[in-house]
Amino acid sequence: MEISNKKATYDYFVEETYEAGIALKGTEIKSIRNGSANLKDSYAVIKKGEAYLLNMHIAPYEKGNQFNHEERRTRKLLLHKKEIDKIAGKITTEGYTLIPLKLYFKKNKVKILLGIAKGKKTFDKRETIKKRDLEREARKEFKYSFK
Repeated sequence: MEISNKKATYDYFVEETYEAGIALKGTEIKSIRNGSANLKDSYAVIKKGEAYLLNMHIAPYEKGNQFNHEERRTRKLLLHKKEIDKIAGKITTEGYTLIPLKLYFKKNKVKILLGIAKGKKTFDKRETIKKRDLEREARKEFKYSFK
């Protein structure tokens, strides 16, 4: 089970990645196992030496009744102090941000892949689309060359 942020590689140049755990409630875990999470428009910040994930949407669990969670609450990221200091030093640089790239399970624990990224300009995005289309055409030609 893997939930990815497809818009991240389109909107940003990802330079470095870090794996982090997330502090979640029980109904959030169950909802993620059902595939009801969305990383679009979410980002991470560092406040007072701790990392937090903001604006990540996890749908309410159907059978959660009164113990259900808030959909877009701030969630704490579990990273080592050295990693947080290293990330904080890099995102204070102009134009860099910390974005979630992928949410997945590793040994029954939910992990999130964070990327230190710099925003793309409009012409960079057009270049990305052009490159993707050329690769698609090349794969298509290669596929038909063997028939």
